[in-house]
Amino acid sequence: MYGNRGCIANSLLFLVIVFLPVIGHIIETIMVFQDEHSPVGTIFWLVIIWAIPFVGPLLYLLFGQRYSRRGRIMFGQPGYTYQQQRF
Repeated sequence: MYGNRGCIANSLLFLVIVFLPVIGHIIETIMVFQDEHSPVGTIFWLVIIWAIPFVGPLLYLLFGQRYSRRGRIMFGQPGYTYQQQRF
């Protein structure tokens, strides 16, 4: 069954399997740097994200994100509208 695939199909499958998680790790690394963590917290989350392949990014998305000083952005409302409502 697997022998029927050609070289191009196997190569594309390999590239998708390898590069999609790497792109996700890079995006989460950018998110870690944009959040307001301490230097130790930033290093901790980067190690967790890159050392634990699938669970690390999930842990960061569930527990590691910090909101900026401006507060949460609500879906369906632009950021400036939410800021005007707070004050």
